[in-house]
Amino acid sequence: MNLNLEKVKNQDKNILFRLLQFYLYEESFINSNEINEEAFFEYPWFNDYFSTTEKDRIAYFIKDEENKLLGFVMINEYLQKLNSGHSIAEFFVLPKHRKKKIGKQAAFKCFEKYKGNWEISPIDGNKGAFIFWKNVISDYTNFNYRFEDNIFIFSNQ
Repeated sequence: MNLNLEKVKNQDKNILFRLLQFYLYEESFINSNEINEEAFFEYPWFNDYFSTTEKDRIAYFIKDEENKLLGFVMINEYLQKLNSGHSIAEFFVLPKHRKKKIGKQAAFKCFEKYKGNWEISPIDGNKGAFIFWKNVISDYTNFNYRFEDNIFIFSNQ
């Protein structure tokens, strides 16, 4: 299957917000996040991905060759260990489309789109995410990465 990363436009941010709610719901089983009084999971940085002044955050829809929405990825430049590079802030493939290598292909496309240093930090306690990222990064880097303080660190320059 050929995948596309399509930059989320301002007019489509409500679609991303709804998908993000699914993601945050799944995450809430691990981190005990609660919904707010409007029955939404809060994500304080959401609007920063659409700000004209914030250039260090970008969101993409993951779509198939027929333009079918499969998930999303949110990338930023906020790193914990390195001085510069990129980080996957949030990554979500709809459950129906998991276990089909869609996530792996989408991650590889992100890495190719943004050459340089990368940090990826799976949510503490999310075994599935840890295994997914370990396998993806191992395959992408041919095991040329570091793992420290729950952060996968690698470069593809």
